[in-house]
Amino acid sequence: MPDQELAFMSLSNAADQLDRHEVSSVELAEVLLERISQADPQLNAYITVLAEAAVESAREADAQRAKGVRGRLLGVPIALKDLFNTAGVKTTGGARILANNVPVEDATVVRRLKAAGAVIVGKTNMMEFAYGYPHPDFGETRNPWGLDRTAGGSSGGSAAAVCAGLAYGALGSDTGGSIRSPAAYCGLAGLKPSYGRASRHGVLPLSWSLDHVGPLTRSSRDAAIILDAIAGYDPLDPASANVRHEPALPSIDGDVGGLKIGLIDELFQRYVQPEVRQVALAAVDQLRGMVGRVDSAAPPHLDLVMPVITPIVQAEAAAYHRPALATQPEDYSAEVRDNLRLGAMIPAIDYIDAQRLRGWIRAGIEEALRSYDVLIFPTQPIVAPVIGSYQTAESLSDDVLDVEIGHTGIANLTGHPALSIRAGFTEDGLPVGLELTGRMFDEATILRLGHAFETATEWYRRRPPEVG
Repeated sequence: MPDQELAFMSLSNAADQLDRHEVSSVELAEVLLERISQADPQLNAYITVLAEAAVESAREADAQRAKGVRGRLLGVPIALKDLFNTAGVKTTGGARILANNVPVEDATVVRRLKAAGAVIVGKTNMMEFAYGYPHPDFGETRNPWGLDRTAGGSSGGSAAAVCAGLAYGALGSDTGGSIRSPAAYCGLAGLKPSYGRASRHGVLPLSWSLDHVGPLTRSSRDAAIILDAIAGYDPLDPASANVRHEPALPSIDGDVGGLKIGLIDELFQRYVQPEVRQVALAAVDQLRGMVGRVDSAAPPHLDLVMPVITPIVQAEAAAYHRPALATQPEDYSAEVRDNLRLGAMIPAIDYIDAQRLRGWIRAGIEEALRSYDVLIFPTQPIVAPVIGSYQTAESLSDDVLDVEIGHTGIANLTGHPALSIRAGFTEDGLPVGLELTGRMFDEATILRLGHAFETATEWYRRRPPEVG
């Protein structure tokens, strides 16, 4: 099989070929490492490439398979956003202040991935401390569908790596949409699990009450595989939910015919570019033919998402960074430093009011999910912005980050599981994402629906232009 075909296999197909001994883990690792050397100088998806360690781990996985050991992640190369602690390997958080930070232990989810046999190929680029802007030392990750466009923040490196065939899957983090936005912009499946489903122990925080971790993959099936490996209670994470995780993969091919879908009309209108709306509505039409019911839904208070999420992020981030900001302010980029200083001035009453209003938004989504199994809307109302373009929407005066979080931030505030899938493409060949939001701890349903939609589309196998 040509190297390009190997590199663009789904994670699930890679595992199948490993099971059948049609390819070795070492071959997969070497193919990806060669592609990284060719393409990443243009994409800037990786901060650290673990070439020698990846090949050695792949050899160990091949030896295990030769003994009859099996596993959906055994020997499969994946990447990690560079805020997951990795024992003996730099974890920079995309920040100058942590450029030489070498943890002594793995994050819980990294340990679980390794226990499942995954081969860690590298640490991916990200916005500085996941706070909306790249540090100049690390630079912006470019989108494989258009090198003049962003791959999204803050897990853009993970998204670009999977999109361009430089990893079979990757972990990202999501505080206001930082898994789902890059997934939408790069045409991937990006899953933000329920709050507390996957441990954040050993993960650099941005905002404790909003942070989630989850996978970016080429398909919903692949996302289910990674979720099943990392999910579960962890007493080391105070927010970890002591709720049994029923594996999502066994039900991924299940029937979706009886599902009830609620279409959030407001989010098909607000700031939505005409082509994005057109592609998303075409996807809805296809879903309508697959499920039992698609109706309009109108959860209240969604216009409050940005006013609510902003003081929470700013105050919680400022609390975490206060010691370093006081002693090493010059090591932060100007944008992040300014945001942290603003956060330090948030009055306690504003933070408390935001958390109270957050409850209103959560209650509205909960009420809607009593009538529907899944809520849907465009993951982002815009296509991937051109790098350096920070104003968008009709007036060209609205901040890109505000427009993005107005959609994806809902599920961070409420904690519900949310999956972005590839809905289609604009005439210019740019991906559009559709978000599926489900009931708490019911990742299986949104993954099953995402998988059904993906397997019903021919264009879902479309690849980005070759880079390098």
